[in-house]
Amino acid sequence: MLLYSSATMKPARLPDFFLFLALAAPCFAAPEKAESILPGGAEKWSLVWADEFDYPDAQLDENWESQNGPSGHILCSRWRENARVGDGTLRLLNKKEQRGGQEWTSGNIWTKRHFQYGYFECRYRYAAAAGTNNSFWLMTRGPNPEKGKRFEIDINEGHYPNEVNTNIHNWSDITVVNGKQTHPSSSKHFQFGQEPGRVSQLEIPVKTSRLRLSSRHKSVFHLSEWRVFAPANRYPAVMDAKADKPGAGLVNHTRAPGVKVKTSAALDAKADAKAIIDGNPATRWASARSGAKWMELTFPKEVEIGCIQFINGFPTKGRWEYMADDYKLEYHDGSRWKEITRFDAKDGRYDFARDFHTYGLEWTEQELVFYFNGKPIRRERNTFCHSPSPIWLSLAIIKWAGPVTDAIDGTFMEVDHVRVYERKPGD
Repeated sequence: MLLYSSATMKPARLPDFFLFLALAAPCFAAPEKAESILPGGAEKWSLVWADEFDYPDAQLDENWESQNGPSGHILCSRWRENARVGDGTLRLLNKKEQRGGQEWTSGNIWTKRHFQYGYFECRYRYAAAAGTNNSFWLMTRGPNPEKGKRFEIDINEGHYPNEVNTNIHNWSDITVVNGKQTHPSSSKHFQFGQEPGRVSQLEIPVKTSRLRLSSRHKSVFHLSEWRVFAPANRYPAVMDAKADKPGAGLVNHTRAPGVKVKTSAALDAKADAKAIIDGNPATRWASARSGAKWMELTFPKEVEIGCIQFINGFPTKGRWEYMADDYKLEYHDGSRWKEITRFDAKDGRYDFARDFHTYGLEWTEQELVFYFNGKPIRRERNTFCHSPSPIWLSLAIIKWAGPVTDAIDGTFMEVDHVRVYERKPGD
């Protein structure tokens, strides 16, 4: 097997006519193969198994099994026909069709071979729609693992456009709480290009009495802790709750008497728009689920602005949710609105449906280390994942990954390669 460098990108949604052709006789434009980025350097590892998907579609069944049936816990049944190989990639295809008692179909496959410990890598890109779960994972099969407990390691459950989710599930120790089954699990989530603390520092200060933010975000988002500072030599960290308290030496225009806040429709009719500027990070304004989404600050007199800060999203269970994935920030110059800045998480390198990225796991008897594009993003002690497991690739349609709409139809998760390495003796 040859390993190559570089990567070329292509759109991750097909027009209907080309989708028909892809389903009938797949012919995909292959990306250039990329070299693996291995922990500690390539010289410390030996390749023990790989699938580069450089063969006819029928050959997929030599190394992989397919679900071929309904999925009660998600919104799609999954079938071999939705897993198609062509021109060097595997595509798991979403289709809006009634099959297996569900309204959608997609693909879910796993290796016939089982693996225990090593470095596991997959290079792929997401289906280009909200509501999709693009996954590369390990999970034991059967009720009795050889060692340790039944486990699931989600190396990445990716959500469009830029969210990476890592999970470790213990499927042996299931308990019933309030009539519902539950099990021990540990999750950490990463939203690339998105941080809750948003800062726009102006190189050239502006004078205005009106400031507004507008967004095309497709669902609910939360805003809080707006600070509009007069020009200063340095500004505080946006997540510092005490940053603009008396004595900080800064002028925050949103704390002045007479500041007015107007917003578009809110999620809760009782919501107080003043939560945006009340100085309490625990209170926030939530937009409506649909329609126009905007907020506007009006100051009682013209002010000079050097920096704008606010918190985007809502913290829950160790992660930030309900974050606007795009916004435009503007000020009024007395005659018209002028743009200060804009942000779109779906643009550039943060669109994981446009770009291929590499997800990895170093699995040892002692530790689980998760990687994104060769860089570690999470490290955990391995307490129960010790039994051989197949590798899984799956695409699912789920409500907790965003709105489920007809935009999903025809999208696909595209896999460039899967590789497994083991440490060389002595390394």
